[in-house]
Amino acid sequence: MNLNAIRMFAATAQSGSLTAAAERLSIPLATISRRIRDLERELNVQLLQRSVHGTCLTDAGRRLYQHASRGLEILANGERALQSEQLQLGGVLRLSLPSSLKPWWELLSKFQQRYPGIVLQVRATDERLNLIEDGLDIVMRIGRATHPSVAAQRLLTYHHVLVASPVLLDRLGVPTKVTDLHKFPCGVWSRGTTASWRLRKEIFKPEPTIVSNDYAYLSARAVAGDIVTELPPFLAMKYVKKHQLVILLEDHPFPELEISLHYSSRPHPSPIVQTYLDFARQHIESSARLSGQFTFPPSTTHS
Repeated sequence: MNLNAIRMFAATAQSGSLTAAAERLSIPLATISRRIRDLERELNVQLLQRSVHGTCLTDAGRRLYQHASRGLEILANGERALQSEQLQLGGVLRLSLPSSLKPWWELLSKFQQRYPGIVLQVRATDERLNLIEDGLDIVMRIGRATHPSVAAQRLLTYHHVLVASPVLLDRLGVPTKVTDLHKFPCGVWSRGTTASWRLRKEIFKPEPTIVSNDYAYLSARAVAGDIVTELPPFLAMKYVKKHQLVILLEDHPFPELEISLHYSSRPHPSPIVQTYLDFARQHIESSARLSGQFTFPPSTTHS
């Protein structure tokens, strides 16, 4: 049974008429009438008797209303309790996330809208931080947890993409195999001076014209037509959709990467930590679909 239809039926029973129920719920009379007719057809019983004096319940309608009203009251109490919990939950949540993971800021904004009493302290860095030593509650990391005292909630997996601008491709051609990349100026992400790209089963060692640990800078130089580079999909796709970048060698994907949230593996995480973990898990799919390049693990894992 449709919950909205049950609400409309209960409002009609309480108000004494379809018109009064429609005014009470601020919905069109035709809508409430149609929903209740659909409910009657679904249950194969007549729930209401209509007359010039108003609307009254049939015997079947009275029985349904007795059960439905109790169920709706329990549901309303649950909603009020949840709203109260959300308003009361407060404190500080100390987070760390990779500096390149810009879409996550939108999720953090939604989290604070839902839980306004929680203060976020966020460190955006590509350094590998320690939960205890750095005083953090949750660390977002690309990769799995390796320490026995750390638990990990897997969020999603993805592949970096190799991109170049149409301007550069018009000048140098479109690479059809990995060795074609030798004729392109390349930009690589690295904290050192060199890097290599594993493209499916082939290893390509570019001779870079740009080496940087800032994906935003690399993406800007790629859009300008200066380089071929690898980017996380959540950075690349906004340019691909605008036809400013083209994905190359799609049949030679980069290795799969995993994003996970790392937190203390003690038996019972704090209410704030658990609330954040639950919220992230419930909302990551819609956020990640902005790129269309992600897949989702089946369950939470612990190390």
